[in-house]
Amino acid sequence: MSNTSGSKQSAFDRRAFMAGAAGSALVPLTARAAAAEARAAAPQDPALPVDVTLHVNGKEKRLSIDARTTVLDALRDHLKLTGSKKGCDHGQCGACTVLIGDRRVVSCLTLALAAEGQEITTIEGLATDDHLHPMQQAFIDNDAFQCGYCTPGQIMSAIACVKEGHAGSEADIREYMSGNICRCAAYPNIVAAVKQAAPEIMKG
Repeated sequence: MSNTSGSKQSAFDRRAFMAGAAGSALVPLTARAAAAEARAAAPQDPALPVDVTLHVNGKEKRLSIDARTTVLDALRDHLKLTGSKKGCDHGQCGACTVLIGDRRVVSCLTLALAAEGQEITTIEGLATDDHLHPMQQAFIDNDAFQCGYCTPGQIMSAIACVKEGHAGSEADIREYMSGNICRCAAYPNIVAAVKQAAPEIMKG
């Protein structure tokens, strides 16, 4: 009777041992899987630099930048293209306006990563050889600036205004240029410049 009891106890112990050993073996596997899953889910540190290729004024520029860098800061701080001005830095004054494709954007609110693969045109990319862009020349002819701080953004926005088909009347020009603020109040001269340049731009 005692032998049978000992045999049962021995069998029970072996089963408990095997079950415990199997459970112990699974723990490191489960822990490793959980750690790998956590690593995969962890977001990349936004402070780490990322590689980006920008097409600016017909040239390819490779940069390593903070993922939060705006187009404006990439242009001014990394590419030393300081024509685009930092005015309000809130997208309200238009001084930083550039063209991405044929679309005008406030570059202070546009991430450089979002502009990758698209053509960025700044005020520095308008003139060809010794010839000013028609809008640049029109701003000079009509004395459409005073301090000049807002002028690059005004010119870029004015080109888009014409290409968008919004330069048919002075009222339209004022409406579609309203996102660009001139603290010197050269607005009548800006409207005159847009009217002068529009036919040549549309012809080209």
